[in-house]
Amino acid sequence: MIGQIMLIDSHCHLDFSAFDDDRSEVIARAEAAGVAAFINPGLNLENSRQVVALAETIPGLYAAIGFHPNDAADFTGDALAQLRTLADQAKVVAVGEIGLDYYWDKVPRPVQQQVFEQQLTLAKELGKPVIIHQRESGQDTMAMLRQWATGANHPGLVLHSFSGDRAMAEEAIDLGFYIGISGPVTFKNARDLPGIVAALPADRLLVETDAPFLSPQPYRGKRNEPARVALVAERVAALQQRSPADMSRQLTQNTAALFGLTQSFRNLD
Repeated sequence: MIGQIMLIDSHCHLDFSAFDDDRSEVIARAEAAGVAAFINPGLNLENSRQVVALAETIPGLYAAIGFHPNDAADFTGDALAQLRTLADQAKVVAVGEIGLDYYWDKVPRPVQQQVFEQQLTLAKELGKPVIIHQRESGQDTMAMLRQWATGANHPGLVLHSFSGDRAMAEEAIDLGFYIGISGPVTFKNARDLPGIVAALPADRLLVETDAPFLSPQPYRGKRNEPARVALVAERVAALQQRSPADMSRQLTQNTAALFGLTQSFRNLD
């Protein structure tokens, strides 16, 4: 374990009911493991409101707002306006998680794409970075992001819980994006992901849990929680052939830079 080295869980869902019985204990365990902050994305308008409200009660918790592709059928012009208003809250640091999901295919793909595009436009208007969900939709996701990143400067972006190939990761980095690494990098059947992580520049990587999902080894199959982002960071450090302390410092700097938290984490050098 990395212990007291400071980390940020760049993607977790502490608002989920899986934590209703012991949320305070989960946060305490994360803090004991060196996790100093958490980014909690929203999935739709109501859930985004809930995430923002929860962030107001937990000092290290920050919110992202948006419609997950599986909730895109509920997206309306009024919802977009309300997201814009919600973004004014002090602890809202990103738009997300948004994107495309062709695995579940719960919403027609043209609808997913339209909602995705509108939220990407909103992120540029707000000047807030984006948290991207992409599942079995890499080609269309990158086509839309390529267009979004062209021209005026974009506010930053992370491909959350990355599951694409090396070419996709390298193009994303060329566009100025970050790559989010989660529990599967620790799995024995991780296939290509460890090699991809080893080859990518350290200053473009973030770590996350996606809690309560994707628990790393040796907790695979159990409820995940933010404390275990330390195990992901430890594996990334080994793959990058850097010390855990040095790698964790880099990962925290990356996350703070993307989400505008550099003032809170300015003493990492």
